[in-house]
Amino acid sequence: MRLLLDTHVLVWTISDSRRLSVAARKLLGDPDNELLCSVVSLWELAIKYSLRPAEIILDPRLLRRELLDNGFIELDVTGEHAVAIGQLPPLHKDPFDRLLVAQSLVEGITLVTADPRVAQYPGPVRRI
Repeated sequence: MRLLLDTHVLVWTISDSRRLSVAARKLLGDPDNELLCSVVSLWELAIKYSLRPAEIILDPRLLRRELLDNGFIELDVTGEHAVAIGQLPPLHKDPFDRLLVAQSLVEGITLVTADPRVAQYPGPVRRI
């Protein structure tokens, strides 16, 4: 299964956070699953890091390198992803989350999130 990790799940995974449940660890650790990280998450973290570096644990440049070194596949943003946002119901105002949902729909990838609002979107979204 192809899994696109929401930004917070991505950070939790790389930092081996206790916020990840046993079931989430099993899902993300399954070698049959392909893990993807979106440039949207890196963009979001880079903005937050530039505004509040003390609050963001990982430098986004180092995080990206860590992800690629650990076999994550980087998912670029396309025009198709951007226009798909217009078809989403207004369940969530965060533009980064909306773009991740659009990417998952367009690409047919399961978005893995802990955010209950994101999990309300129709389509391939899995709440952990």
